[in-house]
Amino acid sequence: MTSRPPLPPFTADTAALKVQAAEDAWNSRDPHRVALAYTPDSVWRNRDTFVTGRAEIIALLTAKWEREREYALRKELWAYDGNRIAVRFQYESHDGQGQWWRSYGNELWEFDADGLMARREASINDVRIAPDQRRIFGPRPESEHRVPFPLQ
Repeated sequence: MTSRPPLPPFTADTAALKVQAAEDAWNSRDPHRVALAYTPDSVWRNRDTFVTGRAEIIALLTAKWEREREYALRKELWAYDGNRIAVRFQYESHDGQGQWWRSYGNELWEFDADGLMARREASINDVRIAPDQRRIFGPRPESEHRVPFPLQ
């Protein structure tokens, strides 16, 4: 099995590194790359959808990024303890009709000893925004790592 540092138990610094690595991977919009951060039998709740395993994760993410065009994400460490991390996030994307959305959410993550995510639970709400309300444009520059983003 492949190790995915940083490994639990997490510190403030290693948890923040894990969160940034997840943000970077998700901003690649590459479902195969993202799935490698999860255990082969990882379980997810993503909104109202439940999936198990990398193949189902890849299918969910492939469909997601076909729907959510120009997807760009920001994650922020909320809390950590042992092998668990909680994050808040926001992302923006537009649908096939050109309507822009900002999606707000929270995730709960649980990792195995090798640093792979074994469980992910995500609660997400979507808000319509006008194009001039956008503020997330592509991956976060390194100069903005660990910089909190606004609530609204």
